Amino acid sequence: MNLSHAYDVTPPEAEAVALLNRALDLGVTMLDTAALYGGGENEKLLGRAVMHRRAEFTLASKCVLDMIDGKRSLNGSPAAIAASIDRSLARLGTDHIDLMYLHRLDKAVPIEDSVGALVRAIEAGKIGMVGLSEMSAETIRRAHAVHPVTAVQSEYSPMVRNPEVAVLETCRALGIAFVAFSPVARGMLAGAIRDDAYTPGDIRATMPRFIAPQLAHNLDLVAAFDAAAADAGATPAQLALAWVLSRGDHVIALPGTRSIAHLEEDLATLATPIPAATLAAVDAMFAIQDIAGPRYTAAMQAMIETELLPGEVLA
Repeated sequence: MNLSHAYDVTPPEAEAVALLNRALDLGVTMLDTAALYGGGENEKLLGRAVMHRRAEFTLASKCVLDMIDGKRSLNGSPAAIAASIDRSLARLGTDHIDLMYLHRLDKAVPIEDSVGALVRAIEAGKIGMVGLSEMSAETIRRAHAVHPVTAVQSEYSPMVRNPEVAVLETCRALGIAFVAFSPVARGMLAGAIRDDAYTPGDIRATMPRFIAPQLAHNLDLVAAFDAAAADAGATPAQLALAWVLSRGDHVIALPGTRSIAHLEEDLATLATPIPAATLAAVDAMFAIQDIAGPRYTAAMQAMIETELLPGEVLA
């Protein structure tokens, strides 16, 4: 997503291509895109950049959230899903997407109908596996009853703990991989944010936790996290990633970056031992009642079905 959508200025294509290929060179085995990212431009980028190395990685994309005629669309109807998958295949320049997520729940369409559209795409050989994103434990179980769900993707980091209410355990019980997006809290836990002077178009400029006056308070909380990382001989991003990976054998961390240096830093987490006491201390650093500001704007929260934490404030 970072290469085409939502954060800062889109990098030159040559830099994006170099980053993606460096990731594969270093052993990354899954690349995650979506119809929404850049209005399809991210899928086109992957098509140009890495499809000659298709056998080296699992390809994941997403439907339901899309850009139609330049406008953001949420449509989980079977017809819309089928059309979205065909467009994704064309943009990616492939005849098969390994893992297709329902990007968000369309509450106007029964989840069984949306999953059914993915099942038909599997039967047609267009996709291989079913995924869900930002959905509740109840919806996951309903979807899984139609067809085995391979992966559930939700935001999860030391600062965003909603999956701990029910989704993490539901995934573990059903044998579903849990994929944690924004594991470094959109840069907050990677030393990347010190003020709210974001580039125009940066999604964080609209997110309550990332702007004044809430940001200053939250950065005070982050200072203790940064100190713990330094004491452990790790960078803040490495501590955040290590903490996410420690949450269960079924948990996968999904960091995003536009920087090869940051990519290499993230991957070095796997070779950076973090004391168990440090990981345990991180658990207590970000109680929901201490974090200033809602996770999302009201419009964004309306598309999120993941359970709320006790005492969580919404916009």
